[in-house]
Amino acid sequence: MELLEKILERGNLNKAYKHVKANKGAPGVDGITVDEVYESITQNKEKWLHQIRKRTYKPQPVRRVQIPKENGKMRNLGIPTVFDRIIQQAMVQVLSPIFEEQFSETSYGFRPCRCCENAVVKALEYLNDGYEWIVDIDLERFFDRVDQDRLINIVMRTIKDGDVVSLIRKYLSAGVMDKGVTKATEKGTPQGGNISPLLSNIMLNELDKELEARGLRFVRYADDCIILVKSEKAANRVLESITKFIEKKLGLKVNAEKSKVTRPTKTKYLGFSFWKDAKGKWKPKPHLKSYQKIKRKLKQLTCRRISISLDERIKQINYAIRGWVNYFRIANMKNAIQEIDERLRTRVRVIIWKQWKKATRKEKALLQLGVKPDIAHNLANTSKGYQLVAKTDWLKFAINIERLRKRGLIFLSDQYQKVHIEI
Repeated sequence: MELLEKILERGNLNKAYKHVKANKGAPGVDGITVDEVYESITQNKEKWLHQIRKRTYKPQPVRRVQIPKENGKMRNLGIPTVFDRIIQQAMVQVLSPIFEEQFSETSYGFRPCRCCENAVVKALEYLNDGYEWIVDIDLERFFDRVDQDRLINIVMRTIKDGDVVSLIRKYLSAGVMDKGVTKATEKGTPQGGNISPLLSNIMLNELDKELEARGLRFVRYADDCIILVKSEKAANRVLESITKFIEKKLGLKVNAEKSKVTRPTKTKYLGFSFWKDAKGKWKPKPHLKSYQKIKRKLKQLTCRRISISLDERIKQINYAIRGWVNYFRIANMKNAIQEIDERLRTRVRVIIWKQWKKATRKEKALLQLGVKPDIAHNLANTSKGYQLVAKTDWLKFAINIERLRKRGLIFLSDQYQKVHIEI
C-alpha cells in the first residue's frame, strides 16, 4: 500500500478523528468546532479525500492567536481547521514510527513514552558523571524560522512518496490568517498544528546527529537543548562551533543573548535547576521562576475580587497544585513548598472570613468552630484588616489545616508526599 493510502485508510482516519476530538481545541478559520466537524466531514469527506489524492486539495490558512509568555512577550500559535488537524494527525500516526527509528536516544520532546522528566533525569546522569559545565542553546523563534525548503529536503531523504511530501509542503505554506488578513508563510512551521512537533523533531534531529558525531553529551526536548561537558574551556568552544553549525547548516538563528555557558546551579532547564547534596550528588529542584509561577497562579485563584463559590475555587486551586507538583515530582522541594502552603492557607482563610460578612455571622461561626465566646465576640467585631485577622492564632485554630483538608483543599506538601519520586 502506498504511504498516502495508509494515511487516508479509514481506520487511521477514525483514530485521528478520535484523537482530535479528545483534545478538543478551538476552531480554525472556518469556525467549525470539534463537536460540529462530524457533519461537515460526512458531507465533504469523499470530495476532500479525492482532492488530496489528486494533489488539488488546498488546506485553509491557520488562525493566528497569541498567548503570553513568562517574560511578558507573546507567542504565536497557528490553529488549523479541525479537518486539517485530523489529516495532520493521520499523517503523524503513519510517519512517526518511520522517523522514530532515526531519532536520538537523548531527544525527548513530542515522542511516544517520553516526557520532560526523562530529559531532566538524563541531564542528572551526565552531571553526576562529571559533565558539570552546561552549554545552554536558545533557538530564537524556532517555529517561525524553520527553512521550509531545507526541511522538505530532509523529509525527502526518508519519505519517497511524492504525494505525502506534497501534502506536507501544502500545510507548511498554507498561510496564516491574522485579524482577517491572510499572510503567506514562506518560513516556519506553525506552532499549534498536529504535525508541527514531528516536523520540528525531523529538523532538529540534524542537530542531534551532529552532536552525536562529535561525541558530545546532550539532552534535547523540542527546541530546548543543553550540552554537558567537563570544562569551561570546552563549553565555550562547543558554544561557538555549534552556533555556527545551527546557523549555517540548518538556517536557524541562535539567540546570542540567551545562549550561554553556565553551571548547574544557575541553569533553568524545562523549569528545573540543580543542586548538590552533602554527598556531592547532583539533585533536581524547581527553578526560582517555577516557584514564582505557582505563587502567581495561586494568588490569582485566591483573589478576593473573583466572585465564585468556595467549592469551585478549591477545585481550581487543587487542579493547579496537582499539575505543578506532579510535573516536579522528582524534584527536592519539601521545605520550599511549606512556605507556599502557609501563604495559601492564609489567603483561603481571608476568603472564608470575608464570606461570613456580618459580625453576628462571624461570631456564630467562630463559636461553632470552638473559639471561646469572649474571643469570638472581639474577633468578629475587630477593625483589623482581613490579612491581619487571617494570621491570628484564633482564626488559624478555627479554620485549621485539617478543617481545610476536610473542605477538600489540597496542599502542595500533601500532593508532594503522595507523588514524590526520589532519584
